[in-house]
Amino acid sequence: MGFNVGPKQPYFGLKGGWLTFWISVACATDMTLFGYDQGVFGGVIVTPDFLKVHNLGGDSKTSLLGTVVAIYDVGCFFGAVTAVWLGEKLGRRKSVLVGTTIMSIGAILQIASFSTAQMIVGRIVAGIGNGINTATAPVWQTETSAIKWRGKLVVIELILNIAGFSLSNWVTFGFSFLSGGVAWRFPLAFQFFFIIILFATVPWLPESPRWLIAHDYEDEAFKILADLENKKEDDPFILAQHKEIVYTVQYERENAVPWSKLLIGKTGDKGGTKTIRRLLLGAGTQAMQQLSGINGNYYLPTVLIKSVGLTEKMARLLAACNSVSYLLFSLIGIPNVERWGRRNMMIFASTGQSFCYLLITVLLRYNEKPGYPHAQEVASASIAWFFCYYVFFGIGMQGVPWLYPTEINSLAMRTKGAAIGTATNWIFNFMVVEITPIGIQNLAWKFYIIWTVLNASFVPILYFIYPETAGRSLEDIDDYYRTDPPLLVFRDKDVTSTKRPEKYKVREEEEVRRASTADPMAFRRASKVSIRDATAMARNTHMAAATGRDDESYEGKTEAGDVGQERVIHKEEV
Repeated sequence: MGFNVGPKQPYFGLKGGWLTFWISVACATDMTLFGYDQGVFGGVIVTPDFLKVHNLGGDSKTSLLGTVVAIYDVGCFFGAVTAVWLGEKLGRRKSVLVGTTIMSIGAILQIASFSTAQMIVGRIVAGIGNGINTATAPVWQTETSAIKWRGKLVVIELILNIAGFSLSNWVTFGFSFLSGGVAWRFPLAFQFFFIIILFATVPWLPESPRWLIAHDYEDEAFKILADLENKKEDDPFILAQHKEIVYTVQYERENAVPWSKLLIGKTGDKGGTKTIRRLLLGAGTQAMQQLSGINGNYYLPTVLIKSVGLTEKMARLLAACNSVSYLLFSLIGIPNVERWGRRNMMIFASTGQSFCYLLITVLLRYNEKPGYPHAQEVASASIAWFFCYYVFFGIGMQGVPWLYPTEINSLAMRTKGAAIGTATNWIFNFMVVEITPIGIQNLAWKFYIIWTVLNASFVPILYFIYPETAGRSLEDIDDYYRTDPPLLVFRDKDVTSTKRPEKYKVREEEEVRRASTADPMAFRRASKVSIRDATAMARNTHMAAATGRDDESYEGKTEAGDVGQERVIHKEEV
């Protein structure tokens, strides 16, 4: 960890742990704003003045009110799709700044709204900005973090997302005691607290070294890699890390899949990296998160008023208390995301969520039964199980579905994969938020059967086909998929274990050993090969592995790789 202030020091002289910390602050602020933005509208839409100003009161307006709420998610969807192009064109850091600027415009439109049309436009604009940010920030964090911290940091950010959600519940509850427009305009305006922090931090922080290498900014990438580890640029670890990223970037660039082919599922997969499968796995975690029913319950005051029959003030208070419980239990995920692994946490959460919804369904059935003498008691019990649902979700399904797409996709597809995953989240989010008010109104207790069944179905899906990503470097995961692995992974302990497979450790130790014995500048120059050289090297590697050729172009022995093939090392590289 370093902190060396000097007149020409970038990032205010921050290095090592301090530099990672401030990148995490920026990403965490972004995700806190996301949580606040999602939660605040749940309190706004039950505010009498808001309903009066926008003419949204009464049962006849339920569908329109649901659209005003859900249209935000449509904006987020298009923002996430935009991030695919924006993230590759501008980089991670500048994309966050663009997204934050767009969110600012959307927030202003909502704060100053006096009509349903203006509120809808403001919601869409804010959603576009948030979609860009939520597709970008986890990738930025992932690509600037050490293996041992990567999962923890992303989960911490998603926990702060819950903190933002909790804060929004308490702010709207507090302002509900005031009359007039301030009761809902101030909670919306409070978004600028987070926006200001983002504008004050993001411009001064480093770009992702992986993005820089992919765009041929080699020298800057070397500098940032060294600063993130608080080491010198010629340190063997930095040289080995840089070389591994360069190899992966060039391999993926050679095997890149254009959108035109990706969208119709014709990737060719000439690199054998299972592009479509990995995209679907990443997007699948986001779909499962939304189909667990969480964002129907994010507007918990409405749910409690309509389903359980509470007063507005009591519904607000219970929603705020639930958000604190949700936040506290989500902290369990921080120390355990690496220990328990991504798979196990999602399986645990899905099992618990299904059980909670089953009990909620049964209890609300009796609560709505005419003449049932214990209706009040079962209604109170159902509220307790809503709270328990949030406990399970906070532990295992809040952070991991956002982390997984940034890990499972290849480097060449990481921006596309994260954006597709985020877009999937938002489109399912829109569906859930759109149908929840209508479903509660028309199906009553039967509506919760849907969530019970969906959550139960996630358990076998996660168990049978989802590989573990905890404890692996991003390059390890790329190498695994070059071995042409089967779809069903549950029998392979190396794939489902949270411990890093030994073959990856051996390869990394060998890279560091070679880097430490080589001339640093020669090693550094060797890692800066051109795309043409890299392509030729990749072809020769495949030929050598296939034919067993051993001539002057290759060293007499090969490096043990974790890709299911031998990675041949040129003499001139060392």
